[in-house]
Amino acid sequence: MRIILLIFLNIGWDILDVKSQMTSPDLICHEKQFVFSDAQNHGFSPAASGIENTKSLQAAVDKGGTVLVSQPGIYKVAGTVYVGSNTSIVFGNGVFLQKVNEEGPFTHVLLNKGALTKTYDEHIRIHGLHIMVNGIDKTFSEIYGLRGQIAFFYVKDLKIERFRCMDLTKMQYGIHVCTFEDLIIDDVIIKGEKDGIHLGRGKRFRISNGVFQTFDDAIALNGHDYATSNPELGWIEDGLVEKCHDLNAENTTGYFCRILAGAWIDWRPGMEVQQSDAVVSNGRIYRVQAKPDGTIYHSVTKPTHESGSMELDGIQWGMVQNDVMYTAGVRNVTFRDIYLDKPRIAFSVHFDNDKYSRSYYPGAQVPVQEQLTFDNIRVKHGQQKDFLSINTPMDVVTIIGSVFRNNRISFHGNKAMADYLPTRINLIGCVLSEQGPFDLVTNSVVGKQIFVQTSSSIELNQNFSANVIPGSGKITVISDLSGLKKGKN
Repeated sequence: MRIILLIFLNIGWDILDVKSQMTSPDLICHEKQFVFSDAQNHGFSPAASGIENTKSLQAAVDKGGTVLVSQPGIYKVAGTVYVGSNTSIVFGNGVFLQKVNEEGPFTHVLLNKGALTKTYDEHIRIHGLHIMVNGIDKTFSEIYGLRGQIAFFYVKDLKIERFRCMDLTKMQYGIHVCTFEDLIIDDVIIKGEKDGIHLGRGKRFRISNGVFQTFDDAIALNGHDYATSNPELGWIEDGLVEKCHDLNAENTTGYFCRILAGAWIDWRPGMEVQQSDAVVSNGRIYRVQAKPDGTIYHSVTKPTHESGSMELDGIQWGMVQNDVMYTAGVRNVTFRDIYLDKPRIAFSVHFDNDKYSRSYYPGAQVPVQEQLTFDNIRVKHGQQKDFLSINTPMDVVTIIGSVFRNNRISFHGNKAMADYLPTRINLIGCVLSEQGPFDLVTNSVVGKQIFVQTSSSIELNQNFSANVIPGSGKITVISDLSGLKKGKN
């Protein structure tokens, strides 16, 4: 306490020194960043009810600065705490936040204040948060499609460290962030039934030191998504996912990482739409918010409302964003030092095309996912599961220093478009550990062109022989691998 007091006093003298050099609003912001308070002083206590604790923690967080939760214990929370700019919340060792149903089920434990008005919050840090979901599971509340246990929507300079959640239920993600800039998520352990980390559109991010044991996706980079699973659409770009482990589990679905793209068109009279379809109208993007029952609707009346949802021609249209774009996806992202124990598809580069969502609307601009790099990916299980499953247009895939077992690269369409455009694959310094014939690349997309180049490869077994299966497309190979050294079309 003496050290903290001395630091605080020194900061106070620094503030006094610069007062004469700062305007009043700047001074207020500067001072706010150096406020230290313990939530215990506001009544936040393991002995309090969930309702009382929600109010107490909110009172502490409203002051901004750094909020400490220092006393170990299980703290009940019965509602969402809203976090503003220039705020850090630091949870000490042995501190757990347990969701409880005292006023009905709720979605988020933490949500940034600007999410409610689509106003950017900045400079937020959450450290050491351990959530006990306790079966309190509600898909979304305040914001359609935002469903994280902790969630941030319209945020810049966000840092989440040492997050823990061991009991995700079927409807909510662990961490959900959409429409962001400059995001760091570091040192997380997430287990349970839904996505661990789920990102919507944003730029400049790093996810590192993660341990996942999730029934659904460990990580989802969903530029496009179900209407119920992200509040906005766009590109996820300029990122790094590193030093992560996908632990084995008895049952599973999804992927270690889902990489989801999509595209849509301008609204036009008489167009057919279904659940989750997006359109551009009147300078905004609208989406169909319906039951996922396969119903096809005919849209006659143009959606033009400025916010919320409105029913037109029996179609519930939700206004989702004011900035117009026509494509979404993932580009310029590197995956590095990933360890895959769970036998499932590792990376799915993906279009949805089912009753829940149609990622690509017929005739839309083609969304090309760009420049994905996979460095030191270690497949540790021995089952025949795809290393990469690709059913969207992609320009280049680079795979460096990775270990393949019985794990191919698979191209397949879902009838979303006629031309999936050429893709180039570059394998550098990879280890091939299978015995006998091995299908390195397979294709089932009509007319697909794939260019494969391998170099500095290591084959662990003398009888190893690589093969490619072009299907009704064409694969051109320059390779140092046995079975492919002469090139193949």
